[in-house]
Amino acid sequence: MRKNKLKLSPPQLLVIVFVVFVFLGTLFLLLPVSTTDNISFINALFTATSAMTVTGLIVVDTPVAFTTFGQIVIMFLIQIGGIGIMTFAVLIFMMLGKKIGFQERLVLQQALNQSSLGGIVLLVRRVIIFSFLIQGTAALILFYRWIPEYGWGEGIYLSIFHVVSAFNNAGFALWSDGLMQYVGDPVINIVISFLFIIGGIGFTVLTDLWYTKEHRKLSLHTKIMLYGTLGINLLAMLIFFTLEFYNPNTLANLNIIEKLYASYFQAVTPRTAGFNTIDIGSMETPSILFMILLMFIGAGSTSTGGGIKLTTFLIIMLAVVSFIRRKPEIRIFRRSIHQINVYKSLSITMISLLFVFLSLFILTITENKDFLLILFEVVSAFGTVGLSMGITSSLSEIGKCVIIFIMLLGKLGPLTLAYTLAKPTPAKIRYPAEDVLTG
Repeated sequence: MRKNKLKLSPPQLLVIVFVVFVFLGTLFLLLPVSTTDNISFINALFTATSAMTVTGLIVVDTPVAFTTFGQIVIMFLIQIGGIGIMTFAVLIFMMLGKKIGFQERLVLQQALNQSSLGGIVLLVRRVIIFSFLIQGTAALILFYRWIPEYGWGEGIYLSIFHVVSAFNNAGFALWSDGLMQYVGDPVINIVISFLFIIGGIGFTVLTDLWYTKEHRKLSLHTKIMLYGTLGINLLAMLIFFTLEFYNPNTLANLNIIEKLYASYFQAVTPRTAGFNTIDIGSMETPSILFMILLMFIGAGSTSTGGGIKLTTFLIIMLAVVSFIRRKPEIRIFRRSIHQINVYKSLSITMISLLFVFLSLFILTITENKDFLLILFEVVSAFGTVGLSMGITSSLSEIGKCVIIFIMLLGKLGPLTLAYTLAKPTPAKIRYPAEDVLTG
């Protein structure tokens, strides 16, 4: 008699493997050797999820609550969560000389958000090479900065931890106030921001830039990401510089160079990085609202960041402009964008908004907090950003569970979770079309 095998789709397998690693990380963080004092299961689970989803939200102070061993566990979770579990699995397969099967390629396609299987293993190899090359180079620069200040052992450790955290857009820091003491330090500002911008721009873009010699031959995705990232970062820097210039709790007491560094850093960090060089909770309300928008948009596809993704946001905006201008198709850089990309972008955004609203609804019931604080926390979790206005540690157990779920949603992606719960089936029957009044 033939046994029925449990067949899992690539999205389902990806979610299961990810959740398994979260629980393994939780078990390691519960070990006595990992903490300076006992930690509850929910706090260990929250920390492991935050690390695996490269979010950076914390319910206990990382440098105080965790020993060096516990911090290394967190760093390991950040690395495999940022670059991807399946990427590391392929690395092990290649080291053992084994071939990558069709099923593994399907999971990789889902994990890296690729539209086809062509060149998927080659992309994984390039992801691994780029990741360790960039992180290694950045670590050497930070050695030069931190070894004279902290000595060889601690200087090297601080450099490696923050390089891994920054490149993977995690936002975990080994100082209780983040990077506020380095608000005007050019090396820290430039190196850390370079890492999370590169990590957040997407491995597909990095590969395209490395192997394409002429600008006109770059893919449409790469061009949209590059110009979109530059434009939104410059706009955000100008807005934060203007709104916070006279705020005595953020920029007012800094000199003009420090003001520029702080404005720049806070402009790029909401793109899922999570580091801060000023007190986020002391920013003006308009700045907070704009930061929430940036966190919701997030980073790029196939990157270490979260959010709905910059390309998703830009495609929707381009679709709106095309509709208003009565254009039959979306055009940019002398290329047109397929209609299916518009449907996908709208689906991602609507599912994300629904989950964010549901999380907000639950937290407004369970938490006795100001609405803006809760909104900021939820969007930060969804965008896997890790910035907080100081309420994470005081959340109830239900509140922490909600944030854990929304961090997983933000990292795995709304469509991955939707495909996990309901396998999409193509329609075999077509019906007559009819107009519906809208607007």
